[in-house]
Amino acid sequence: MKTDAEIKQDVLDELAWQPDIDETQMGVIVEDGVVTLSGVVNRYGKKIAAEKAAKNVAGVKAVAEDIEVKYGDEYKKTDKEIAKAVVNALEWNASVPKEKVMVRVDDGYVHLSGELPWAYQKKAAKRTVQNLLGVKGVINNIGIEQKVKPVEVKDRITKAFERSASINASHIEVKAEGHTVKLSGTVTSIKEKDEAEKAAFRAPGVLQVKNELRVQFYPSFV
Repeated sequence: MKTDAEIKQDVLDELAWQPDIDETQMGVIVEDGVVTLSGVVNRYGKKIAAEKAAKNVAGVKAVAEDIEVKYGDEYKKTDKEIAKAVVNALEWNASVPKEKVMVRVDDGYVHLSGELPWAYQKKAAKRTVQNLLGVKGVINNIGIEQKVKPVEVKDRITKAFERSASINASHIEVKAEGHTVKLSGTVTSIKEKDEAEKAAFRAPGVLQVKNELRVQFYPSFV
C-alpha cells in the first residue's frame, strides 16, 4: 500500500502532467490517503481539473479542496456579462433544455435552478458553464423531475457495471428503492467509485444515488 508521501508525489506529478495547471501554485497535503488541495488559480475550470487529477491517482481515498479562483483585471467580467455568456452556452448545448433552466449570477458565482427530466442533463448544465471566463463557481440547484417509472433498475445497473471495463461489479451491491439507488461494497480507486455512480445515474428512473462504496486498494476475493 502506498504511503502518504508516495501519494503526495504522485498527485504532484499528475498535476504537472495537466497542461492547464501550474502545479507550483498548488499546495498538496495527504493524510491517511485523503488529499487536500490548496492554492490560487485564474479559472474555475482549472480548479475542477485539479480535483479530477487528484482523484485519478491510485491510493487516494478522498479529495478535499481549498482552491481559490482569482481573475486578473484583464479577465474580470461583470455579473451581467457572465449571465449572458451562461445563457448563450446553454443554448448551444443540445443536452440541456434551456427553457427549463434559470440562471442567476452573484459576484461571479453562477446559480442554476429549475427542473430537468434527467440527472445527466443537470450535470451537463454545470459542465457547460464552469469553464466560462469570469466564473468563480457553480451552484447547481437544478431539480430532477423524472417521469419514467423505475423498471428493473437494479438489473440494468448491475449489467451496466458488468459491461464496463473500469468497474469491478463483483464487489458492488446495488439496492434500488423507488427512485433512489444505494451503492455499497468496495472498489479499488476513487475513480472507480465515481464511475460506478455515473453508471447508476444513467439508469432510467434514477433520481438519487447514495454512493456508500468504500475504497479498498487490495480487496479480498472470496
